[in-house]
Amino acid sequence: MSLYKWVLLIVCISLNTSNLFAQEKTESRVPDYPVPYTYPSVDSIKGVLNRVRNYYDSTCDLKIIDSKTGKEITDFTTPNKNARVSEGFAGEWSYTNGVVLSAFEYIDDVTGDSTYFADNTRFFNLVVKTLPYFEKNHEVFGKEARGGWGRTPNFKALDDCGSIGAAMIKTYLKNKNKDYLPLIDTIADYISNRQFRLKDGTLARHRPQYVSVWADDLYMSVPFLVNMGKLTGDHKYYDDAVRQILQMAQRLYVPSVGLFDHGWNKNSGEYDPRFYWGRANGWAILSMSEVLSVLPENYPGRNKVLDLFRSMVRTLAHLQDGTGFWHNLLDKNDTYLETSCTAIFTYCIAKGINEGWISHVYGPVAIMGWNAVNTRVLKNGAVDGTCEGTTFASDNTYYYYRGRSIYATHGYGPVLYAGAEMIRLLENDKFIIVKPKPNSINSAFHFLLKSEWPEK
Repeated sequence: MSLYKWVLLIVCISLNTSNLFAQEKTESRVPDYPVPYTYPSVDSIKGVLNRVRNYYDSTCDLKIIDSKTGKEITDFTTPNKNARVSEGFAGEWSYTNGVVLSAFEYIDDVTGDSTYFADNTRFFNLVVKTLPYFEKNHEVFGKEARGGWGRTPNFKALDDCGSIGAAMIKTYLKNKNKDYLPLIDTIADYISNRQFRLKDGTLARHRPQYVSVWADDLYMSVPFLVNMGKLTGDHKYYDDAVRQILQMAQRLYVPSVGLFDHGWNKNSGEYDPRFYWGRANGWAILSMSEVLSVLPENYPGRNKVLDLFRSMVRTLAHLQDGTGFWHNLLDKNDTYLETSCTAIFTYCIAKGINEGWISHVYGPVAIMGWNAVNTRVLKNGAVDGTCEGTTFASDNTYYYYRGRSIYATHGYGPVLYAGAEMIRLLENDKFIIVKPKPNSINSAFHFLLKSEWPEK
């Protein structure tokens, strides 16, 4: 080989080696996490909760107004067909506001910040004060009087009363305002005696098929039922709460998958198409959390609910995205990362650890769930990335392309709940939490049970 060829070969080898070294230098061995793989602080979580609450409250001044003049109505003796509750999230008699108000009551317990619970008292006091006025308006003006507190007291569906009714009971158990009791009793009568059920007592709907069971209806009924049992001491409500979970699971829970199908209908029966929608599974496991929190440990059926809860948590840990989020269709990684179900799962997993229902090894799943949720809380406190209200459908396309926005109020209560439970988790003195080291090649979260380790 000529000298020229030798020199050319050496130059080529040198250039290739330089390119390899350059490539190695640009590829970091330190993981580049899209959502921070870091330990949140209690103060930072409290800051998020305050922002969310302030934004939520800012959407409505919670007054009764004349929709024609815009002026506040304070005289509730004279009927007015234009009377309305001022618009905004915080003024709705709705199941989503029910989740928020239940979360406010819980944050009061966890943090001792009574400003959250003050919102509950303000809201429900206004409801019971003005409900007779709205009823009189409907009596006098008929359909011309469109204002009021939703369909109260003439409920047409569980959505109309179950979730917000549960929040009302929780509020009553603290402030003891006896004016709440007649409406609470009306809700109990509707759920127990007037809502459509299957022959075995399972709560059902005439929508979309004539005989349909929705996973969502677990949250629209069970929290009210179990809290009604707590309020009255009547175990028939406990029994019905447990029955709803177990009997809906017979139709909707798929053991081989570890998730709830969104809905079931009689027409397709055992061959019903299955869609594992995130928030429906959230409502299901959130309902189990309520039951496990209220029922005595040895109450009949509680262990079956606990087993179902644990099975779901195991599945959810497996399906959590690397960002900490869960997908809108839980088993479809090409559907978007959704806020409300991520917040619910974060709350339930953290709650399960705090209460001893599940192993502490799931702690990192909850931390990353919270870190993910935190990225969706905007500077003004609005919660973004929440799937819009979603019916029980029978095709993937519908679920894939659901809208999402800050105006989908289904995300606010779950985020508030998740933050409160994460505070409890970080302050839980049963654990040593090993935190990942910044800029480390190989460092992970670990929750260790103090009682298992010798003191140093």
